Amino acid sequence: MANQMTEMLKGTLEGIVLAILAAQPAYGYEITARLREEGFADLAEGTIYALLIRIEQRGFVDVAKVPSEKGPPRKVFTLNEAGLAQLEEFWTAWRFLAGRIEELRAHRTPGSTAHEGA
Repeated sequence: MANQMTEMLKGTLEGIVLAILAAQPAYGYEITARLREEGFADLAEGTIYALLIRIEQRGFVDVAKVPSEKGPPRKVFTLNEAGLAQLEEFWTAWRFLAGRIEELRAHRTPGSTAHEGA
């Protein structure tokens, strides 16, 4: 199950991070901590930082360097208009896919035991 969860998460992680940033600006460690609070305990910080670089390059966030009490300044990411539009596209795709998947699950053939309890 872990492999399947990892693969599914890869396809949705950008949308999840954009949703976190829609709630409030944050820096990398804050985003990782929030994801862990939400149950995504196995995510490596490196995965989040690589994703943040990608969404910055794609123009979905504005970045400000904020002084840190410890170490170098932190990059705080704020979702911008392009990021909000991307997030809305994500939610539209999510609703469509989740609906189709649920429909498939609900209409499985009677007497099927291959996926009982799913």
